[in-house]
Amino acid sequence: MIGLCLASGVLTAFIATQDFTLRWTHSIEKVRWEENWQVRIDDARTPLLRLVEGRIRGSGAGMEPADGARLIDGVWHYPMGRDMAEVELAHSHYTAGYELCLPAGCRPLADYLPGLSPAPEHGTSIRLYACSAPPQAPAAPQDTRSPRAP
Repeated sequence: MIGLCLASGVLTAFIATQDFTLRWTHSIEKVRWEENWQVRIDDARTPLLRLVEGRIRGSGAGMEPADGARLIDGVWHYPMGRDMAEVELAHSHYTAGYELCLPAGCRPLADYLPGLSPAPEHGTSIRLYACSAPPQAPAAPQDTRSPRAP
């Protein structure tokens, strides 16, 4: 099974999903930005992330709508169709964090990596990439012998 892997330093997480949305608020313009992603395997059997569509409510500093964008109810929608091996996102106390939206709902991305905290001066990053489910650790062997009476 393939899914979404998250990593930051030694912290890692596997999320069993084929589709997800990243949401965040632009640090300058304070406008919501959303991207729909898919986890897929290419023809060479390489797991990849595919950026399917992006949405921006408005435009501004560093937020110009992409070529082919359509304005629908005040939100720019733009198709992407771009495959990427990984995505690296900043995690800092200077900006609002990213949210990961799955069919069950949205949560802060950092919640999936318990123990993650940004470095005081420089922050850190969270890498997203497609991966296979980690192997399950074998269960500890059960002692089936009868207990001996004292």
